[in-house]
Amino acid sequence: MRVLHTADWHFGRTLEGRSRMEEQEAFVDELVQIADEEKIDIILLAGDVYDTVNPPAAAEQLFYESMERLSDQGRRSIVIISGNHDHPDRLAAASSLLRRQGITLIGQPSEQAVRIQLARTNEEAIIAALPYPSEARLKQLLTHNNEEEAIRSAYSDKVAQLFARQTAAFRSDTVNLMMSHLYVLGGKETESERPIQVGGAYTVHPDAFYPLLGEELLQAQYVALGHLHRPQMVKGKGVIRYSGSPIAYSFSEAGQTKSVTVFDAAPGAVITPEEKYLSSGKVLSTWTAKGGYAELCSWLDEGRDAEAWLDVSVHLTEALTMEQIQHIRRAHGGIVHIRPIYPEMEAIAIEEGQRSAMPVHELFRRFYERQTGGAAPDDALVDLFLELIGEEEPVEEETAG
Repeated sequence: MRVLHTADWHFGRTLEGRSRMEEQEAFVDELVQIADEEKIDIILLAGDVYDTVNPPAAAEQLFYESMERLSDQGRRSIVIISGNHDHPDRLAAASSLLRRQGITLIGQPSEQAVRIQLARTNEEAIIAALPYPSEARLKQLLTHNNEEEAIRSAYSDKVAQLFARQTAAFRSDTVNLMMSHLYVLGGKETESERPIQVGGAYTVHPDAFYPLLGEELLQAQYVALGHLHRPQMVKGKGVIRYSGSPIAYSFSEAGQTKSVTVFDAAPGAVITPEEKYLSSGKVLSTWTAKGGYAELCSWLDEGRDAEAWLDVSVHLTEALTMEQIQHIRRAHGGIVHIRPIYPEMEAIAIEEGQRSAMPVHELFRRFYERQTGGAAPDDALVDLFLELIGEEEPVEEETAG
C-alpha cells in the first residue's frame, strides 16, 4: 500500500494579518495532484487542521472541500487526529458523516486503534492514533511534582501506556503504523509553533513509541508526527518523522523546503520515507539593507523576491519620511515589516545583549530616552512610530491546549 503523511495545515492562519487562504487553497490542489500521481491509498493527517479552536467559516469550508477531493468518493482512506490548535470535539463532530467517505476523525485520546482494509492490495493497516495528549484531554493530573524532569517522565510514561494499549492490536500480517501530535525530545522547533509544553516539561522521549515491548510483541513500522513545522526525522528505535507544515508560517521558517512524506508499506517490511516537495506556499524572506534606503530601493527596483513575504530591516542615520515609507510599501505588496535600525538603537540592543529578542517598541523607547536625556515617549508617539513601520503593539499569545 502507498501512504502519505502530512500535518500542521493551520487553515485560517494569517501572517501579521495577511491572509494565507490563497496559498492554502493552492496547497490542497497540489496535495490532490500528488495523491493521484503517487496512487496513495491512505493519508495520515497528524493534527493542527486549523489554526484556532474556533476557525473561520472559510477555513472549515476549505477543509471539507479538501476531504471530498482527497477521499476520491471513499476510494482513498484518510485518518485525521486533532492537534493542540484544534478543538477535539468540534473536529470530530462530523465523523459519522465523513466515515462513509473512508475518513476517520479522532478528536480525543482513545485506547482503540484504527483498522483500514484496502481492497486494492488486499492488505489491512492498523494505526495507533493518538491526538494531542494534554492533561486536560487526558482528563488526568499526571503528577503532583512540579519539577520539570518529573513532569516529563510522567508525561512520557502516560503516552507510552496509551500506545501500548493500541499497539496490542498489531499483527504480523498487517501494516502497523503510529501517529500523534506532540513534541518529541530532540526535535527542532521554529517560532511558528506556539508552545505546548511549559519549560520543556511536556515532551516525549522517542522510546515512548515502542513502549513496554518484549521481543514477542510487534513494533510500529513508521511513526507519523505533527506539531513541529520543520520536516525532520527523529532519532529513535524506529522510523519516526515529522512531515512539517505545508507552507511557512513565520519568518523563522525562511529557507525551509516544505514537503509531504510518501512511503510504501507492506506487512513486516522496513519503511523508507520519501519527501515530495511542495511549491504552493510563498517564500518568506528576510532582508537587511545595510546600505540604507538607497540600497533597499535598488533591490525593489530590480524585482528581488517579487512574490515573497518580506521582513525588512534597513540601516538608517535619520528617520524615513512618510513619503519614503509609502514608496517602499507601494513597490512591494508582500512587505510585512519595515524595521529601521539606527546606530544608537543598535548600540543599545548590543549593550543589552538581546537585539534579536528585544521588541521594536522597547528599542524605540530606549533610543528616545537616550536622545532626549531621559524623557520617556508617551504612548501616542510610540504608536505613531509602530504605525509608520507597519507594526502593532505585541499581544501575548495564549498557550494552546
